[in-house]
Amino acid sequence: MTLPLIITLPHCSAELPAESRTALALEPGEVVQSTDLGIMEVFGPLPVLALLPASYSRLAVDLNRAPDDFGSHGVVAAADYAGRPVFRPGQTPDRATKQAAVERWWRPWHQRLAQALARPGVAALIDGHSLDGIGPAGAPDPGRARAEVVLGNRGGADGEALPGQELTCPPELMRRLGAALESRGLSVAYNAPYAGGQVIARHGPKLLAQGQAALQMELNKDLYADPAYSRVDHERAAELSRRLESALASVFPPR
Repeated sequence: MTLPLIITLPHCSAELPAESRTALALEPGEVVQSTDLGIMEVFGPLPVLALLPASYSRLAVDLNRAPDDFGSHGVVAAADYAGRPVFRPGQTPDRATKQAAVERWWRPWHQRLAQALARPGVAALIDGHSLDGIGPAGAPDPGRARAEVVLGNRGGADGEALPGQELTCPPELMRRLGAALESRGLSVAYNAPYAGGQVIARHGPKLLAQGQAALQMELNKDLYADPAYSRVDHERAAELSRRLESALASVFPPR
C-alpha cells in the first residue's frame, strides 16, 4: 500500500555542479555540513506517491528559498549556516548568475513538485529536514534542547495562524500527526524553532484550499546520528523510518 503523500527533501544533497565548485571557498567537509544529515535514510524508504530529493546542495541553489530572494542567505547564499563565506573573494555570483541558477535548477524542481501534487489521491505534502539536537549560534533557539520532531504549518506554537501569515495545514490535522508521533515515543514541537520555508509556503495555501495540506517535518539528528553529526546509524535510522511510517499511516491512511 502507498501513503497518499508527496515528500520533498530540498537539502538532502552535498553535490555541486562543476560551475559552482571553482568559486567555492568551503572545504568538502564544510559543504557536507550544509546538508540535512540522514533524511534520505529516514524518508527515502517510505512508500509514498512521490519522493523529490534535491540533485544539488543548497549552496548551489536553495530550493527552500523564494526564487527572487537574492540576499546573503537567499536562494544562492553568500554565507553558510555557520556564517562562513561560501565563495572565494571576488567570486560571489552576481544577480544575473543567481537568476540563471534559479532558472536552471530551482524552477524545474518546483515544476516537478507541482506536477506531483496534481496527481490524483494526494492528501498532503511533507517537506523533510533535519536539525541539531541543541540550537546552534545563529539559530532562533541558541543553546536550547529541541524536540525529536518539529512540525511546521507556518503558524504559532499552537499551530494556529499568526497575523499576516497563511497556514499550510489545519492546526487540528497537524496536532493529530503530532499525537501519533508521540504515541510512538517521539517528542514533538510545533513551529519552533522553524515554522516552514518556501516549499510549503509556495504550495501549501493552494493545497489547503483544496482540502489537502502541507507540513514541514524536522527530525532531530540525535535520533540516528553520532554526536559529531558526521555519520548516520543506519539501524536507528531504519527504526525511525518505521515509526514515522506507522504514524503517517494512522493519519493519512494508505490507499
